Amino acid sequence: MTNQETGRQQGTTGPGYLAAAGVFAVGMMGTTLPTPLYGLYREQIGFSELVVTVVFAVYAIGVIAALLWAGGFSDVLGRRPVLLCALGLAALSAVCFLLEGGLPLLFTGRVLSGFSAGLLSGTGTAAVLELAPTGRGERAGFAATAANMGGLGLGPLIAGTLAQYAPWPLHLAFLTHLALLAAAVAVTSLLPETVHHSRDRPPLRPQGMVVPAEVRGVFAPCALAAFAGFSLLGLFTAVAPAFLTQTLGVHNLAVSGAVVFCVFCASACGQLLMGRVGTRNALPVGCLLLVAGLFTVGASLLLTSLPVLLVGAVTGGIGQGLAFRAGLTVVSTLAPHTHRGATISAFFVVAYAGISVPVIGIGALAVTLGLRNAGLVFAGCVTLLAATAGGYLWRHPPARA
Repeated sequence: MTNQETGRQQGTTGPGYLAAAGVFAVGMMGTTLPTPLYGLYREQIGFSELVVTVVFAVYAIGVIAALLWAGGFSDVLGRRPVLLCALGLAALSAVCFLLEGGLPLLFTGRVLSGFSAGLLSGTGTAAVLELAPTGRGERAGFAATAANMGGLGLGPLIAGTLAQYAPWPLHLAFLTHLALLAAAVAVTSLLPETVHHSRDRPPLRPQGMVVPAEVRGVFAPCALAAFAGFSLLGLFTAVAPAFLTQTLGVHNLAVSGAVVFCVFCASACGQLLMGRVGTRNALPVGCLLLVAGLFTVGASLLLTSLPVLLVGAVTGGIGQGLAFRAGLTVVSTLAPHTHRGATISAFFVVAYAGISVPVIGIGALAVTLGLRNAGLVFAGCVTLLAATAGGYLWRHPPARA
């Protein structure tokens, strides 16, 4: 007898998984709200592009810290308490941006946002899947994917549109998000709990980063593909607005938000396509599309063409979605049950490192090479990583995928 049971095992019925998906999307939305606003912060506070990338990277540090320290807490405390905690952290992050008077509050807001996303990534997905009625697991998986990537994509789209066409460009998006978070808290309070302990609750323990021997043969190439794909997402969410403004001459904040929205929508589409492509094929094909997307992004900087950049965003986004979902499926399937949660968290740690490390490199290179040349160097390096991972996975597909 295990010490917990899930809602799926207890026969949960009704549309609760859709409500949980809505909560998941609202929480993730806050993590990308500042994306089209960084240029305004630069004008108001006065800092370099390197600082912009560091402000963004501390978000990834918060995500990684939450994954390593509290990634399994919802298995002990329950899904609902951890969801409420994540929403509370998202609200505190929004308050930091509303009260923003300099870099300290920007850094604090981004770290809190990272903590929130780290808690939501696992807990939100688990809650959606467990609240789904019997026979709707596939729909629930789609709902979780759409909530995650859709929420991340809606953040810059909403913030950019409000900043461009509504008053209070640095405040209205966060006020709107606080209102949505209040509604999400109310919905979460009504969701049924899916974790119930049949004995005394086990103690809370940080799960750390574990890669069991059964997974090591495929973990490295799958994680490398995830690293490259998240580097593309990091590029668009951290410095794409600056590329649009300084290199392509696009100053409309709504357009900046829409470009980032396209990347995340394409990623969601790529994840949905994995079922048709198949896990074994999705890994190398996803890397191939990621290489094509990165090459096209680099070409857009040389040609100073917004349409070419959009093609690169969509192509790379689809490739990222294919490779990421396939890699996560392989790693989670091959991991032993006793270490599955820690193994998945390790996979996410590598993926989120891809958001921060290369993007900081772009900011550092931009100081000496300029933003355009730094972007070209970035595209070349990440293309090499994706091609290496894709080539290895093509020659050595996971045996049990």
